[in-house]
Amino acid sequence: MTTTANKTRSLALVAGADAALVAAACMIPAASHLTAAPLYMFNPMLALLLAGVWVGRRAGWQLANGLLLALLMPLASSLLAGMPVAEKLPCMVAELAVVAGGFALLSRRMATLPAVLLAALAGKGVYYALKALLMPAATLVGTDWTVQLFALLLWGGLFAMLYKKA
Repeated sequence: MTTTANKTRSLALVAGADAALVAAACMIPAASHLTAAPLYMFNPMLALLLAGVWVGRRAGWQLANGLLLALLMPLASSLLAGMPVAEKLPCMVAELAVVAGGFALLSRRMATLPAVLLAALAGKGVYYALKALLMPAATLVGTDWTVQLFALLLWGGLFAMLYKKA
């Protein structure tokens, strides 16, 4: 197969995976309502973003794909499902963009697991700083830190295992 054909095929595969990830992001609020389970507590957008970074890596577009999904997933979910609410939308977009960009930079200098954990912690810091600025009357931390840490370790560990095998 020619290089152009390979690039076109890779782009099509990444675009298809991204469409599925954006659709999954839009289904999280509905699944949460149907099951009465607070799925947001387990940071599913982080899991979806990491899947997109992994898919993008396979095609050589790790950072670009991560940044694209950092914008599209919360925006589409907000517009189609009402979550995140408009006030939290910039906070979530910034958080996910920091994770994607931070991981792209850190993974060049360290192992995958510490890179993803540090990038995700930086993303959470940006999220809460923006939330405090944009929503001063809101409860700053709505999800218990232990649940957030569990989710971070779970998604980071799974991502590190997949990333290493790729």
